[in-house]
Amino acid sequence: MAEIRTEQMNTEKVSTAAQNAVPEAKGMEIITLEPQKKAQKEKAPILRVAAYARVSHETEMDSFDAQVGYYTTFIEGQTGWQLAGIYTDPMISGTSAQKRPGFLQMVKDCEDGKIDLILCKSISRFARNTMDTLTYVRHLQNQGADIIFETNGIDTRDAYSEMMLTVWAAFAQEESRSISENTKWGIRKRFEEGVARWCKIYGYRKGNDGSQYEIVPEEAENIRLIFALADRGKSIDQIKKELEERNIPTPTGKTAWTRSNIHKMLRNEKYVGDLKLQKFYTE
Repeated sequence: MAEIRTEQMNTEKVSTAAQNAVPEAKGMEIITLEPQKKAQKEKAPILRVAAYARVSHETEMDSFDAQVGYYTTFIEGQTGWQLAGIYTDPMISGTSAQKRPGFLQMVKDCEDGKIDLILCKSISRFARNTMDTLTYVRHLQNQGADIIFETNGIDTRDAYSEMMLTVWAAFAQEESRSISENTKWGIRKRFEEGVARWCKIYGYRKGNDGSQYEIVPEEAENIRLIFALADRGKSIDQIKKELEERNIPTPTGKTAWTRSNIHKMLRNEKYVGDLKLQKFYTE
Protein backbone atom coordinates (compact mmCIF):
# COMPACT_ATOMS: atom_id res chain seq x y z
CA MET A 1 0.00 0.00 0.00
CA ALA A 2 1.35 3.44 -0.92
CA GLU A 3 1.97 6.00 1.76
CA ILE A 4 -0.30 9.06 1.75
CA ARG A 5 1.43 12.37 1.87
CA THR A 6 -0.03 15.78 2.55
CA GLU A 7 1.31 18.72 0.58
CA GLN A 8 0.50 22.41 1.21
CA MET A 9 -0.41 24.13 -2.01
CA ASN A 10 0.66 27.63 -2.81
CA THR A 11 -2.58 29.63 -2.81
CA GLU A 12 -1.16 32.45 -4.84
CA LYS A 13 -0.05 30.08 -7.64
CA VAL A 14 -3.48 28.36 -7.77
CA SER A 15 -5.30 31.67 -7.98
CA THR A 16 -3.08 32.85 -10.82
CA ALA A 17 -3.55 29.59 -12.68
CA ALA A 18 -7.33 29.81 -12.33
CA GLN A 19 -7.40 33.34 -13.69
CA ASN A 20 -5.29 32.34 -16.67
CA ALA A 21 -7.59 29.38 -17.36
CA VAL A 22 -10.84 31.41 -17.70
CA PRO A 23 -10.22 32.94 -21.15
CA GLU A 24 -9.15 29.56 -22.48
CA ALA A 25 -12.42 27.86 -21.39
CA LYS A 26 -14.31 26.67 -24.42
CA GLY A 27 -18.10 27.43 -24.83
CA MET A 28 -18.20 29.95 -21.99
CA GLU A 29 -20.06 33.24 -22.72
CA ILE A 30 -19.43 36.37 -20.72
CA ILE A 31 -22.67 38.32 -19.99
CA THR A 32 -22.61 41.95 -18.93
CA LEU A 33 -25.68 43.04 -16.86
CA GLU A 34 -26.79 46.65 -17.21
CA PRO A 35 -28.91 48.44 -14.57
CA GLN A 36 -32.63 48.06 -15.34
CA LYS A 37 -34.49 51.28 -16.22
CA LYS A 38 -37.68 51.92 -14.26
CA ALA A 39 -40.81 51.85 -16.43
CA GLN A 40 -42.38 55.27 -16.71
CA LYS A 41 -45.83 55.42 -15.11
CA GLU A 42 -48.56 56.05 -17.67
CA LYS A 43 -50.70 59.11 -17.12
CA ALA A 44 -54.17 58.18 -15.82
CA PRO A 45 -56.92 58.88 -18.38
CA ILE A 46 -59.47 61.62 -17.73
CA LEU A 47 -62.60 60.12 -16.15
CA ARG A 48 -65.83 61.47 -17.65
CA VAL A 49 -68.21 61.74 -14.71
CA ALA A 50 -71.95 62.53 -14.77
CA ALA A 51 -74.59 62.84 -12.06
CA TYR A 52 -78.29 61.97 -11.91
CA ALA A 53 -80.81 63.81 -9.69
CA ARG A 54 -84.55 63.27 -9.29
CA VAL A 55 -87.36 64.27 -6.93
CA SER A 56 -91.01 63.23 -6.96
CA HIS A 57 -92.77 66.26 -5.50
CA GLU A 58 -92.66 70.03 -5.69
CA THR A 59 -91.96 70.18 -1.95
CA GLU A 60 -88.59 68.50 -2.62
CA MET A 61 -87.37 71.08 -5.14
CA ASP A 62 -85.02 72.68 -2.61
CA SER A 63 -83.32 69.29 -2.19
CA PHE A 64 -83.25 68.89 -5.98
CA ASP A 65 -81.51 72.25 -6.53
CA ALA A 66 -79.03 71.39 -3.77
CA GLN A 67 -78.20 68.06 -5.45
CA VAL A 68 -77.56 69.69 -8.82
CA GLY A 69 -75.36 72.39 -7.33
CA TYR A 70 -73.43 69.94 -5.15
CA TYR A 71 -72.62 67.49 -7.95
CA THR A 72 -71.60 70.22 -10.37
CA THR A 73 -69.13 71.71 -7.88
CA PHE A 74 -67.92 68.33 -6.60
CA ILE A 75 -67.16 66.81 -10.03
CA GLU A 76 -65.46 69.94 -11.36
CA GLY A 77 -63.26 70.04 -8.26
CA GLN A 78 -61.86 66.51 -8.64
CA THR A 79 -58.45 66.00 -10.26
CA GLY A 80 -58.66 63.77 -13.31
CA TRP A 81 -62.45 64.15 -13.60
CA GLN A 82 -64.34 65.85 -16.38
CA LEU A 83 -67.99 66.84 -16.01
CA ALA A 84 -69.98 64.80 -18.54
CA GLY A 85 -73.36 66.27 -17.61
CA ILE A 86 -75.98 66.62 -14.88
CA TYR A 87 -79.11 64.64 -15.80
CA THR A 88 -82.33 65.56 -14.01
CA ASP A 89 -85.98 64.55 -13.70
CA PRO A 90 -87.71 67.08 -11.42
CA MET A 91 -91.14 66.16 -10.00
CA ILE A 92 -91.25 62.76 -11.74
CA SER A 93 -91.87 59.43 -10.03
CA GLY A 94 -89.09 56.86 -10.11
CA THR A 95 -91.36 53.83 -10.50
CA SER A 96 -90.93 53.72 -14.28
CA ALA A 97 -87.77 54.52 -16.23
CA GLN A 98 -89.69 55.04 -19.47
CA LYS A 99 -91.41 58.15 -18.09
CA ARG A 100 -88.15 59.93 -17.18
CA PRO A 101 -86.61 61.79 -20.15
CA GLY A 102 -83.50 62.85 -18.23
CA PHE A 103 -82.77 59.27 -17.19
CA LEU A 104 -83.27 57.94 -20.72
CA GLN A 105 -80.95 60.62 -22.15
CA MET A 106 -78.28 59.59 -19.64
CA VAL A 107 -78.63 55.95 -20.71
CA LYS A 108 -78.31 56.95 -24.37
CA ASP A 109 -75.17 58.99 -23.69
CA CYS A 110 -73.68 55.97 -21.90
CA GLU A 111 -74.47 53.83 -24.93
CA ASP A 112 -72.73 56.43 -27.10
CA GLY A 113 -69.60 56.12 -24.93
CA LYS A 114 -69.76 59.62 -23.43
CA ILE A 115 -69.81 58.64 -19.71
CA ASP A 116 -67.42 56.56 -17.57
CA LEU A 117 -68.92 57.07 -14.11
CA ILE A 118 -72.29 58.19 -12.71
CA LEU A 119 -72.91 59.68 -9.27
CA CYS A 120 -76.34 59.36 -7.67
CA LYS A 121 -77.50 60.30 -4.19
CA SER A 122 -79.28 57.00 -3.52
CA ILE A 123 -80.86 53.98 -5.19
CA SER A 124 -84.34 55.42 -4.56
CA ARG A 125 -83.36 58.48 -6.65
CA PHE A 126 -82.10 56.20 -9.43
CA ALA A 127 -85.22 53.99 -9.52
CA ARG A 128 -88.07 52.77 -7.32
CA ASN A 129 -88.42 49.51 -9.20
CA THR A 130 -86.13 46.58 -8.39
CA MET A 131 -86.19 45.20 -11.94
CA ASP A 132 -85.45 48.62 -13.47
CA THR A 133 -82.59 49.19 -11.03
CA LEU A 134 -80.82 45.90 -11.71
CA THR A 135 -81.52 45.93 -15.45
CA TYR A 136 -80.21 49.45 -16.05
CA VAL A 137 -77.22 49.10 -13.72
CA ARG A 138 -76.09 45.97 -15.59
CA HIS A 139 -76.81 47.58 -18.95
CA LEU A 140 -74.79 50.70 -18.10
CA GLN A 141 -71.90 48.56 -16.83
CA ASN A 142 -71.91 46.70 -20.14
CA GLN A 143 -71.59 50.09 -21.83
CA GLY A 144 -68.54 50.90 -19.70
CA ALA A 145 -70.28 53.18 -17.17
CA ASP A 146 -70.17 52.44 -13.44
CA ILE A 147 -72.39 53.99 -10.76
CA ILE A 148 -71.77 55.23 -7.22
CA PHE A 149 -74.77 55.43 -4.87
CA GLU A 150 -73.49 57.72 -2.14
CA THR A 151 -76.10 57.28 0.60
CA ASN A 152 -76.14 53.49 0.26
CA GLY A 153 -72.35 53.25 0.08
CA ILE A 154 -72.44 51.20 -3.13
CA ASP A 155 -69.89 51.41 -5.94
CA THR A 156 -70.68 49.05 -8.83
CA ARG A 157 -66.95 48.70 -9.49
CA ASP A 158 -66.79 46.62 -6.31
CA ALA A 159 -67.23 42.84 -6.59
CA TYR A 160 -69.87 42.68 -3.84
CA SER A 161 -71.95 45.59 -5.09
CA GLU A 162 -74.65 43.57 -6.87
CA MET A 163 -75.70 41.70 -3.75
CA MET A 164 -76.10 44.94 -1.79
CA LEU A 165 -77.70 46.60 -4.78
CA THR A 166 -80.42 43.93 -4.94
CA VAL A 167 -81.26 44.37 -1.25
CA TRP A 168 -81.39 48.17 -1.35
CA ALA A 169 -83.40 48.18 -4.60
CA ALA A 170 -85.99 45.90 -2.99
CA PHE A 171 -86.22 48.29 -0.02
CA ALA A 172 -86.73 51.27 -2.37
CA GLN A 173 -89.51 49.48 -4.26
CA GLU A 174 -91.29 48.42 -1.07
CA GLU A 175 -91.08 51.94 0.32
CA SER A 176 -92.63 53.31 -2.86
CA ARG A 177 -95.40 50.68 -2.74
CA SER A 178 -96.15 51.51 0.89
CA ILE A 179 -96.39 55.25 0.16
CA SER A 180 -98.66 54.53 -2.81
CA GLU A 181 -101.00 52.32 -0.76
CA ASN A 182 -101.25 54.92 2.01
CA THR A 183 -101.97 57.68 -0.51
CA LYS A 184 -104.67 55.65 -2.27
CA TRP A 185 -106.25 54.77 1.06
CA GLY A 186 -106.50 58.47 1.92
CA ILE A 187 -108.05 59.27 -1.46
CA ARG A 188 -110.64 56.50 -1.11
CA LYS A 189 -111.58 57.70 2.39
CA ARG A 190 -112.15 61.21 1.05
CA PHE A 191 -114.28 59.77 -1.75
CA GLU A 192 -116.42 57.93 0.80
CA GLU A 193 -116.92 61.18 2.69
CA GLY A 194 -117.77 63.08 -0.50
CA VAL A 195 -114.65 65.27 -0.34
CA ALA A 196 -112.98 65.76 -3.70
CA ARG A 197 -109.32 66.45 -4.40
CA TRP A 198 -108.78 69.91 -5.79
CA CYS A 199 -108.39 70.01 -9.56
CA LYS A 200 -107.86 73.29 -11.42
CA ILE A 201 -110.82 73.98 -13.71
CA TYR A 202 -111.86 77.04 -15.68
CA GLY A 203 -114.69 78.91 -13.93
CA TYR A 204 -113.76 77.81 -10.41
CA ARG A 205 -111.10 78.62 -7.84
CA LYS A 206 -109.92 76.85 -4.72
CA GLY A 207 -112.02 77.57 -1.65
CA ASN A 208 -110.66 78.62 1.69
CA ASP A 209 -110.94 75.07 3.03
CA GLY A 210 -108.63 73.84 0.25
CA SER A 211 -111.04 71.30 -1.22
CA GLN A 212 -114.29 72.97 -2.26
CA TYR A 213 -114.89 74.63 -5.62
CA GLU A 214 -115.75 78.32 -5.59
CA ILE A 215 -117.24 80.06 -8.65
CA VAL A 216 -115.23 82.80 -10.40
CA PRO A 217 -117.99 85.23 -11.60
CA GLU A 218 -116.22 86.64 -14.70
CA GLU A 219 -115.27 83.16 -15.94
CA ALA A 220 -118.69 81.75 -15.08
CA GLU A 221 -120.29 84.14 -17.59
CA ASN A 222 -118.23 82.59 -20.42
CA ILE A 223 -119.21 79.08 -19.33
CA ARG A 224 -122.90 80.05 -19.30
CA LEU A 225 -122.51 81.54 -22.81
CA ILE A 226 -120.99 78.30 -24.16
CA PHE A 227 -123.83 76.18 -22.71
CA ALA A 228 -126.47 78.66 -23.92
CA LEU A 229 -125.09 78.53 -27.48
CA ALA A 230 -125.04 74.72 -27.38
CA ASP A 231 -128.62 74.72 -26.08
CA ARG A 232 -129.65 76.76 -29.11
CA GLY A 233 -128.28 74.06 -31.38
CA LYS A 234 -124.99 75.74 -32.28
CA SER A 235 -122.16 73.40 -33.35
CA ILE A 236 -118.77 73.42 -31.66
CA ASP A 237 -117.28 75.26 -34.66
CA GLN A 238 -120.01 77.91 -34.43
CA ILE A 239 -119.44 78.31 -30.69
CA LYS A 240 -115.69 78.65 -31.33
CA LYS A 241 -116.31 81.39 -33.88
CA GLU A 242 -118.68 83.23 -31.53
CA LEU A 243 -116.16 83.22 -28.67
CA GLU A 244 -113.36 84.49 -30.87
CA GLU A 245 -115.53 87.26 -32.36
CA ARG A 246 -116.33 88.44 -28.83
CA ASN A 247 -112.59 88.40 -27.98
CA ILE A 248 -113.17 86.05 -25.06
CA PRO A 249 -109.80 84.53 -24.00
CA THR A 250 -109.32 80.81 -23.54
CA PRO A 251 -108.65 79.31 -20.06
CA THR A 252 -104.92 79.73 -20.78
CA GLY A 253 -105.30 83.34 -21.98
CA LYS A 254 -105.03 82.69 -25.72
CA THR A 255 -107.21 84.34 -28.37
CA ALA A 256 -107.90 81.21 -30.45
CA TRP A 257 -110.17 78.51 -28.99
CA THR A 258 -109.85 74.83 -29.86
CA ARG A 259 -112.69 72.42 -30.53
CA SER A 260 -111.38 70.03 -27.86
CA ASN A 261 -111.52 72.72 -25.15
CA ILE A 262 -115.15 73.51 -25.89
CA HIS A 263 -116.07 69.82 -26.19
CA LYS A 264 -114.53 69.05 -22.77
CA MET A 265 -116.41 71.92 -21.16
CA LEU A 266 -119.76 70.72 -22.50
CA ARG A 267 -119.07 67.21 -21.19
CA ASN A 268 -117.76 68.28 -17.78
CA GLU A 269 -120.36 67.39 -15.13
CA LYS A 270 -118.94 69.97 -12.68
CA TYR A 271 -120.54 72.77 -14.74
CA VAL A 272 -124.00 71.44 -13.91
CA GLY A 273 -123.20 71.10 -10.20
CA ASP A 274 -122.22 67.42 -10.06
CA LEU A 275 -118.94 65.85 -9.05
CA LYS A 276 -118.27 62.36 -10.35
CA LEU A 277 -115.40 60.55 -8.63
CA GLN A 278 -113.15 57.68 -9.83
CA LYS A 279 -113.84 58.34 -13.51
CA PHE A 280 -110.29 57.45 -14.53
CA TYR A 281 -107.81 54.71 -13.71
CA THR A 282 -104.06 55.30 -13.62
CA GLU A 283 -101.85 52.23 -13.93
